[in-house]
Amino acid sequence: MPRFRPQRWDLRVYGATESMGEYRWSWPEFDELPRVEVVADLHCVTKFTLPDNRWSGVPAASLVELAPPAPSVTHVMVWAEYGYSANLRIDDFIAPKVLLATHRDGERIAPEHGLPVRLVVPHLYGWKSVKWVRAIEYLTVDRRGFWEERGYHNLGDPWAEQRYAYQEEPGQGPPR
Repeated sequence: MPRFRPQRWDLRVYGATESMGEYRWSWPEFDELPRVEVVADLHCVTKFTLPDNRWSGVPAASLVELAPPAPSVTHVMVWAEYGYSANLRIDDFIAPKVLLATHRDGERIAPEHGLPVRLVVPHLYGWKSVKWVRAIEYLTVDRRGFWEERGYHNLGDPWAEQRYAYQEEPGQGPPR
């Protein structure tokens, strides 16, 4: 588990931004951004669900407003400590309940669950809800993240049971 060091932590948004520049928030700056609360389930690829979690954090759509993507952006890569990552379609990233969460059930997220920031994407499997988030990269073409490169489904929709890459239909991900 990564150790959270507030004085060193930052969140970057880079890649195909509208300005072609990079955006950055220190921990105090990020922690002051407006928050919302969302009640949502967390679906694990191993076939269990944690229902009705009360998440609090910065809506991903709000972050996109602060750091606008170029019109050609189709996907994001969410980067975490130690090089972990997950790719998402931009529409999945800006969906209404998607948060850069700092709290769960009224408490700061625990280190093992992603302190200080965990992406929460309630409508996709849990591996898309990246722990220990450090950066958002805007992409103009899809690219597989850490778990997708290791055989997980590129999209990860729990209602369609999209668990593994061998289940992908044509057009559901970049070529393997």
